[in-house]
Amino acid sequence: MGRPFDPHLLLTAPLMAVLSTVSETGAPRNAPVWYAWEEDALWMLSHDGASSLRRIAANAEVSVEILDYDNGAGRLRHLGLRGQAEIHPMDPPFFRRLLARYLGPEPTWNRWFIETVARIDDPDGRLIRLVPSSVFTNDVSHFRTGPAFATGEDG
Repeated sequence: MGRPFDPHLLLTAPLMAVLSTVSETGAPRNAPVWYAWEEDALWMLSHDGASSLRRIAANAEVSVEILDYDNGAGRLRHLGLRGQAEIHPMDPPFFRRLLARYLGPEPTWNRWFIETVARIDDPDGRLIRLVPSSVFTNDVSHFRTGPAFATGEDG
């Protein structure tokens, strides 16, 4: 059995999240995303032509899963967020902050990536905002050692 933990441990870390949306046929669809937690909301990057954005416009119900997994350290934390997503126009200063979480200081960014993939000032850039209606945490970091070691309890 896992233990709950403070979700901010993962919300403030530069991890990958998986955004799950619902297709037009009702089937689930997933996409990896970079994210930032600001103003009590999870913000994710997108683009006007993205299939995730099209699905959110049709059905705003989403889930987001974030995992912190390190097999060698025996760490496995899962954070699940659910709710209705919103689509917002791109905010270049926010985008720069989000990129810095993953890429480090701006002077060290790979210019090819910024110019061909990230395109900070692209007018078609979008942000997905999720204020979660439910949050689930589960820390099963004792999967390698057993719960007594992980929790400091005997038995």
